Amino acid sequence: MKTYEVIHEIFNQCPGNHSRDNFIREVDMESPEVWLEAKFRSEKELRMEKTEKEDGSVVYDVMTADVHQRFTFSEI
Repeated sequence: MKTYEVIHEIFNQCPGNHSRDNFIREVDMESPEVWLEAKFRSEKELRMEKTEKEDGSVVYDVMTADVHQRFTFSEI
């Protein structure tokens, strides 16, 4: 099991409001993808896009029923 710093951003979809909620925490997990699949297993609509950054972090953009969320995982 590895420890990751997880930055979770929730994007506001309202027109004219481009702010977002940000949460940062440390999580022990096997892998980010398995953790996200467990977190969103009850969602009927789910789309995930993975981006690997040059600094080693991994970013997942997650869309669920019109809510855009971004998770950035950095191994500690």
